[in-house]
Amino acid sequence: MTLTLTPEQKATVAGWVAAGDNLSAIQKKLAEHFKISLTYMDARFLVDDLNLSLKDPAPKADTNLKKDVPDKAPEKKGLLEKAKEKLGLGKDAGPESPEELEPMDDLEPGSAGAVTVSVDKVTLIPGAMASGTVTFGDGVTGKWIVDNYGRPGFTEISKPDYRPSPADAQAFMQELSAALQRRGM
Repeated sequence: MTLTLTPEQKATVAGWVAAGDNLSAIQKKLAEHFKISLTYMDARFLVDDLNLSLKDPAPKADTNLKKDVPDKAPEKKGLLEKAKEKLGLGKDAGPESPEELEPMDDLEPGSAGAVTVSVDKVTLIPGAMASGTVTFGDGVTGKWIVDNYGRPGFTEISKPDYRPSPADAQAFMQELSAALQRRGM
């Protein structure tokens, strides 16, 4: 498509660009003032053909924003931070109510710090973004996964109805975090 503008039209478009109009505004003004209908891309080509440079407009403050909007964007949580929070292992995480507390006598004793975690090189489990094995301090082994939502879980445990001690659970999350970070996850 060949578009021929008169010198006056070219000067008008140059004035719009100099005033800081963006391509959408120029596209609309061409239609309104000159009855020239262009696609957004054609408007871009026109500005380029006229050797004009669009200005990057400074971000304008939106006066419609609520006053209670925080100045700082919320901190994004990584995969393992979400998992720790879900398991109640974060620094501020805790049960919502006393009913959510698990009785301590149901937990198996274990020795902290003796938990080992390995990450599979390839995860073939549908819905899992990572998987691997764990050996707890008391020798119980299992296979773990982290699903696409960042939730950790176990697919197999060598001892039925096994629950790791709180220290082993914490050590597992720390080892899992370190192992996944080494993998770039």
